[in-house]
Amino acid sequence: MTYDDDGGGAGVPRGWREATETALYGPDGFYRRTEGPAGHFRTSVHASPLYAAAVARLLCRVDAALDHPEEVAFVDMGAGRGELTEGVLAALPPDVAARVRAYAVERAERPAGLDPRIDWRAAPPAGVTGLLFANEWLDNVPVDIAEVAADGTPRRVLVRDDGTESPGGPVDGPDAAWLARWWPLEAEPGLRAEIGRPRDEAWAAAVASLERGLAVAVDYAHAREARPPFGTLTGFRAGRETAPVPDGSCDITAHVALDACASEGAVLLTQRAALGALGVSGGRPPLSLASEDPSAYVRALALAGQAAELTAPGGLGDFGWLVQPVGLPAADALLVDVADHEEE
Repeated sequence: MTYDDDGGGAGVPRGWREATETALYGPDGFYRRTEGPAGHFRTSVHASPLYAAAVARLLCRVDAALDHPEEVAFVDMGAGRGELTEGVLAALPPDVAARVRAYAVERAERPAGLDPRIDWRAAPPAGVTGLLFANEWLDNVPVDIAEVAADGTPRRVLVRDDGTESPGGPVDGPDAAWLARWWPLEAEPGLRAEIGRPRDEAWAAAVASLERGLAVAVDYAHAREARPPFGTLTGFRAGRETAPVPDGSCDITAHVALDACASEGAVLLTQRAALGALGVSGGRPPLSLASEDPSAYVRALALAGQAAELTAPGGLGDFGWLVQPVGLPAADALLVDVADHEEE
């Protein structure tokens, strides 16, 4: 990384965590803009209604494991503009939909025209029973960046509003302990890591909001044995990857160490495996359908294409799913069905 040595750049240098917090969630932050995340990048939610339908099936499984309570919660963390929540409500069978209390958790203002059944909140509700689902939320929980200096010491990277970086002080305290456990850096100058401790804490707090049920985090992910040597910090603007500049003009994101977030009883698997367990298949419809019902064949072919995108190796299918039961034995938490679809 080339650092600015002459004091140039806009604003006062600060850690990436603080700079990202302001750039994404401040008064003029990226995630408070009218167009919302869908105006800049495409997630599984936007790729196909099959995704919301699969989450709805998972919610039905959770409802059954909870013995069909009078009220079952669906909590959508990092809800964007409520697209997933609306899709899940639309896909639920009537008997389950009648008992669902839907919460969309997002720091932006409630969008106009949102389904009135959705409770829009800045933080998750406490003490609910049901399914908490976080699709590409943790990658936008701001983190600091460490880089190994010439003396072999990991130092915190500082950044100005224009993206110009400079070296800060040594990483110490809980952040140093987190790096040592989850992302140990060799003493090679230039190696970088994202310090994921704030994400661990954010996920633990979200899971703690559930009294009983299932919590699921879906995100770009990597494991301890395969951390990227130079980190993954990047930006997105208008559908294109761009340099991460913390001025509010772009998304700032980094992949998630989901293994560090996981607690006892959790299962980690790929989106391809999870969606397969939830009935999403990219298999081509039988050719016989083309002659029997051409319109149905065309519809099935389109859905197969969407399913293939959601489960594609090297793409959305490689996303990580962290599945965490809360107050449920593993057998009742529906983990066996999902884990059985994981690749060897």
